[in-house]
Amino acid sequence: MKGLLTLLASGLLVSSLAAADTDGKAEIKAAAKKLTEQSGYSWTTTSKSEGGGGGGNFRMGPTEGKTEKDGWTHTSATFGDNKIETFLKGGKFATKRQDEWQTAEDLEGDDRGAFMVRRLKAFKAPAVEAGELLDKVKEVKKGDGGVYAGDLTPEAAKALMTRGRPGADGPADAKGTAKFWIKDGTLTKFEYNLQGTVIRPDNNEEIKSNRTTTTEFKEVGSTKIAVPPEVKKKLS
Repeated sequence: MKGLLTLLASGLLVSSLAAADTDGKAEIKAAAKKLTEQSGYSWTTTSKSEGGGGGGNFRMGPTEGKTEKDGWTHTSATFGDNKIETFLKGGKFATKRQDEWQTAEDLEGDDRGAFMVRRLKAFKAPAVEAGELLDKVKEVKKGDGGVYAGDLTPEAAKALMTRGRPGADGPADAKGTAKFWIKDGTLTKFEYNLQGTVIRPDNNEEIKSNRTTTTEFKEVGSTKIAVPPEVKKKLS
């Protein structure tokens, strides 16, 4: 009888943990959906690397973004010494490169331009990205201050570490974690950390990569976007 009671208690514990995970994911999904239903929101995305892996003229700076529901999205980022500004709407985009607004058709002619086109065509608003990130988490646990956290699946960690590099397999030792912050039922912040051994393409050196990407939301419901006339004309 004692063994039976222990078995039943273990089963109840597993069931309660599974239910808590399901409830946690449902809360995050609802919080992200609530954000997408706003008239608009702004965000800042930053990436921080510890140890080796990247830097110099190719270091990605913070990305500032704004999006309107069923309307325009505007992003502004730095990549090394260059500033890249982009407006997107309805699957089309115009990005400012070398002081000139260019569309996908303008950029397809060279390798770097083609890389930008792939990234911009794959762009998703951060609230949507957060929901997709959640699907890559094994299970989430709720901590203090409305913070939910969990481990990414190894497959998801590999895919995120090779995002933007078609055909790359990803580090065999890739792993990652994700965190989500909720306040008043709305997603306010999400973050993921990726770790693994990457190979530098220039000299095949192995580097331990440890990168954390954080997105924080602001101006929810009050964000407005001013689109330059030349951008509207370019995309008309």
